[in-house]
Amino acid sequence: MFRYLLLILLWLTSATAQSTALKVGAEQSERYLPLLADKRVGLVVNQTSRVKQAHLVDFLLGRNVAVQAVFAPEHGFRGKLGAGEKVTDGIDPQTGLPIRSLYGKFKKPAQEMLKDIDVLVFDIQDVGARFYTYISTLHYILEAAAEQSIAVIVLDRPNPNGRYVDGPLREREFTSFVGLDPLPLLHGLTVGELAKMIKGEAWINQAEQLSLTVIPVAGYNKTFDYELPVAPSPNLPNSTAIRLYPSLCLFEATVVSVGRGTDWPFQVVGHHEIKLGAFTFTPQSMPESAPNPKLRGELLFGRDLRHSEIQGFDIELLYEVYQLFNQHQQLLIDRPDFFDLLSGTDKLRKQLAEGLDPAAIRASWQPALDAFKTQRKPYLLYPQ
Repeated sequence: MFRYLLLILLWLTSATAQSTALKVGAEQSERYLPLLADKRVGLVVNQTSRVKQAHLVDFLLGRNVAVQAVFAPEHGFRGKLGAGEKVTDGIDPQTGLPIRSLYGKFKKPAQEMLKDIDVLVFDIQDVGARFYTYISTLHYILEAAAEQSIAVIVLDRPNPNGRYVDGPLREREFTSFVGLDPLPLLHGLTVGELAKMIKGEAWINQAEQLSLTVIPVAGYNKTFDYELPVAPSPNLPNSTAIRLYPSLCLFEATVVSVGRGTDWPFQVVGHHEIKLGAFTFTPQSMPESAPNPKLRGELLFGRDLRHSEIQGFDIELLYEVYQLFNQHQQLLIDRPDFFDLLSGTDKLRKQLAEGLDPAAIRASWQPALDAFKTQRKPYLLYPQ
């Protein structure tokens, strides 16, 4: 017993030391400030873009970097808009900088939007799932920069789901803003690694012309449990939601609630007619995170997953709920087109309809996953 406790203590000490030694790209200013000298700079940032306690915008302005504009992804510059809400152009009241929306009329910066920019800096925390739209914004930033001969610097951050490569690969006919690149549902890449892969695999126009610099995370290993210091979006408020998000996001295309409009988004599931469990909750309007949540005002019966063992991409929960709805002759997937876009394929939906068991479904992904792991090797920056 003593030896077991000693091993735990040593592991905790090692984890603390690893966390202390870790430095995200934005904290290594000596590596990127020289690249910004005498340049007109555009920042692709949100509320996660921090240099310790300071926002990257304030940090760079304080060092006389010529920041020209902020480019805002889904959820906005301050990260307070709900999923799918349009982000508008405007002026940041704190700095006076123009905010140019990348989640409204334009998702790819138009030429006019970049006319006063020499270099774009991308610094946004991702969570490792293909349908999390920040990496689609990254894709379009890289493409626009390549086409307009603008340099890009990616300040890398850890992937909190970085140890997993899982789920179906996105097929070409299911390309969308929730799946621009041919990635598995969980790709296991940081945004820096992904940027290198997007360029190296020529997934964007004029990829060979792209001037790309990645500032890697110092002291990072993908086996680390990385606790995000800032919530990456309104409905991923904590590490539990981030861990469960890859497995629960497909329920967004179903009649089942994933807890939007509660204090536990992406940590519970429930329905008002089909009882998924004994846990009850009632979604309500929350202006900043869920203005009009699914099943608003209904008493839902479901499951509290906050202490579950679910990690990576868990197909078993989706399969179980699908079978339960079948038994009650009720439709689970009410938006099949959106389900297929999130899945990156229509095969998963068809496999569920055929009653294929989770092991067989998972086995069907393996050849593509093995090929992807080989394909991504040249772009990896960290041990795994």
